[in-house]
Amino acid sequence: MTRPLRIIFAGTPDFSVPPLQALLDSPHQVIAVLTQPDRPAGRGRKLSPSPVKQLAVEQGVEVLQPLTLRDEAIQAQIAELDADLMVVVAYGLILPGEVLEMPRLGCLNIHASLLPRWRGAAPIQRAILAGDDETGVAIMQMEAGLDTGPVWHLRRIAIGEKETGGELHDRLSELGATALMETLPMLESGEASPVVQPDDGVVYADKLSKEEGEIDWAMPAQVISRKVRAFNPWPVAWTGYNGNKLRVWQGHERECDAEGVAGEVIAADKNGIVVQCGSGQLVIESLQLPGKRAMSAADFLNAHNILGARFE
Repeated sequence: MTRPLRIIFAGTPDFSVPPLQALLDSPHQVIAVLTQPDRPAGRGRKLSPSPVKQLAVEQGVEVLQPLTLRDEAIQAQIAELDADLMVVVAYGLILPGEVLEMPRLGCLNIHASLLPRWRGAAPIQRAILAGDDETGVAIMQMEAGLDTGPVWHLRRIAIGEKETGGELHDRLSELGATALMETLPMLESGEASPVVQPDDGVVYADKLSKEEGEIDWAMPAQVISRKVRAFNPWPVAWTGYNGNKLRVWQGHERECDAEGVAGEVIAADKNGIVVQCGSGQLVIESLQLPGKRAMSAADFLNAHNILGARFE
């Protein structure tokens, strides 16, 4: 390395923190951090800084929180930083072409999928929902299209059979930090080039919604189990029960002959609440009623006689 890179880091949520920490621990210089404006959080709706801002402030790094990057004054401020590189990780704002071209080496993005599969907003959850055996992170040179830029580096990991969206999120965040630090020498040397994404295998990971969390009990148990895993911790899978939304936090499928109609509770004990699906059964291990805490199936059954009920 001839000299440390001058890097602008753009990111907002927890997923962005390990890559930022890796840069802060490296010989490179993080000259500024771009992150989303503080948002109301908690019962008191008090303005709360993003996880990235909290780390940047702790480390004494300048923080910029524009509402948009299309503002000429903000663009001028970014240009004045004279950065070699911008690293973007789940930032949440669109980078216009003017900003993409400002750093000497352009802008790198850490994307939580094996591009071109799962371009878009929710690649972690979509991979679980689809039943993918593996996923990973891609270090991509950013361009105007949605996750269409050429890829510098891919790192792969297997998806665990019982792994939740939250657990996979955390592993990919750490993997992204590792992959980023493996990629920077490629940019510095000038001896390597990113690989253009193939046209085959492009799949889009649409944004998640709370409505999508509704369980259709006519679906196979395997599909429902993947939804429960993928949507933990957000937006959480749910089903109708006595006019309420019952959130299903944990569960697993089991193959067996049908013992009732789809959605019917056919067994319930300390080991779980067994619900008939279109094929197979889902064993619910953890669930939550509105206004209540999440609890184990055993604790839920202490207060509710649910055997024979039918989820809607």
